[in-house]
Amino acid sequence: MNSLPLFHRIAGTRVVVVGEGDAAEAKRRLIERAGGTCCGEAEAHHARLAFVACDDASEAEAAVRRLKARGLLVNATDRPDLCDFTVPSVLDRDPVLVAVGTGGASAGLAKHLRLRLETLLPPALGQLADALYAARDKLRSRFPGPAERRRALDAALAEGGALDPLSGVAADRVASWLQDPVANNMATSVEIDLKGDDPDDLTLRQARLLGQADLVLHDPRVAQAILDRARADAIRRPLDTEEQASADLPAQGLTIILRLTNAD
Repeated sequence: MNSLPLFHRIAGTRVVVVGEGDAAEAKRRLIERAGGTCCGEAEAHHARLAFVACDDASEAEAAVRRLKARGLLVNATDRPDLCDFTVPSVLDRDPVLVAVGTGGASAGLAKHLRLRLETLLPPALGQLADALYAARDKLRSRFPGPAERRRALDAALAEGGALDPLSGVAADRVASWLQDPVANNMATSVEIDLKGDDPDDLTLRQARLLGQADLVLHDPRVAQAILDRARADAIRRPLDTEEQASADLPAQGLTIILRLTNAD
């Protein structure tokens, strides 16, 4: 990964667009859709972001240099080597946004991946996000501890859970779920035997469990690429002995134990 995906708020701010034609108009529409105001290079001192959509390569390079010299982050259409940032293909379920990017390698690939995801994610997904946001005070009251709250939400939002995001009706269930939530507060541990260092060899179930783990106990030889599949805030500890595994199991939450089965 050589890019850090971010969502940049531009509502109510100016964004520079340099260029004419279809590509420049597409950028203007995107900016306006996100609540920003398009402006020209003369107003660059009011802006933080800029898009350059010029057919002529030398003209585009010159505009990029000028804008970067003024401290703006710049995207140049079809010229990834000039870009400070790239624009993903966006699936909009406001306020849920799913962005698919390829780092400028192939906008067509990003678009078609997004189109596939469009068929999977229900239109009401944004309503679920709004309902959970509105219920945040009740959530904190019902589950005072952050870890307890996360486990409750993990159980509810999981496939088949009370608030399964893909069900299409989860937004209507938030209030009733809070009245009688089903939260897994028991400690659970799952062992995963790895045959190599490639994270693509993980099964869908194994990848999902890693993404939900509170604690990851792992053979010190497990590849970093596999550990990166765990939640960013999951605790990671190298595992040397069977006795250590038993001693490290917490009283609550999900623990994943990763072992290498073919290591020398």
